[in-house]
Amino acid sequence: MILIADSGSTKTDWCMADGGRVVKRMATQGINPFHCGEDAILGVLTGELLPQMGDEEPQAVYFYGSGCRDEYVAAVGRLLAHVFPHTPKVEVESDLAGAARALFGRTAGIACILGTGSNSCLYDGAAVAANVPPLGYILGDEGSGAVLGRMFVNALYKGRLGASLRESFEGETGLRMPEIVRRTYREPQANRFLASLSPFIHRHIVDGGLRSLVTDNFRSFFRNNVKAYGRPELAVGVVGSIGYYYSAELSDAAEAEGVALGCVVRSPMDGLVRYHS
Repeated sequence: MILIADSGSTKTDWCMADGGRVVKRMATQGINPFHCGEDAILGVLTGELLPQMGDEEPQAVYFYGSGCRDEYVAAVGRLLAHVFPHTPKVEVESDLAGAARALFGRTAGIACILGTGSNSCLYDGAAVAANVPPLGYILGDEGSGAVLGRMFVNALYKGRLGASLRESFEGETGLRMPEIVRRTYREPQANRFLASLSPFIHRHIVDGGLRSLVTDNFRSFFRNNVKAYGRPELAVGVVGSIGYYYSAELSDAAEAEGVALGCVVRSPMDGLVRYHS
């Protein structure tokens, strides 16, 4: 029995698997060592995860998480080893490595994450070989939900989208420009707020202006990130809700930029179960 984790800042998906067969799926709070102290991480593991696992002792734990940079890997591994003292193997990797393994297994490719934020890497079939820095939603994060929300608000209130769409938006969400500005500039986690506008965009994607915004966002991602690897012969795979729900627009953008788009999935978990089986 093995235990696999796919962790973001708000939620961690856990899966117990045996020989490639999913035995149990679980969820806890997110574990991001960049934002969470060791006591908080230990509290999630002992207070939320262990009660869901029962008496099962995994033979290996594979943890993939956002914020798992080199300087945090050892700390997360030590906490997992403390919680699972009889588990002989504990491996901690970044969420980007998890996306790459889920998408490509042991073959080379360009792995991308398109969710609230965005990221990408050149994967050589064993490890992340190169990474174009995403730079966050202010300086980068092209293709992400946060940047899409920013583009949408800009176009909506600068008159590039129709008045009827603005009425629909304000009527459905209850948001007005002053509130949007306040929440973007004066409250924490503005990236999540901007990304939260995506469901409205998706519901109204038949609007030509909105569809162009989405496609332009993805084209910018391909131009500034994927093409920077200089490996046009490699397939490009995508993990994440934004890529998944806007897969038609993502495909159009890839074709326009001459990018060979391959697998697009919402979650890496099933691919990680296959990889570790």
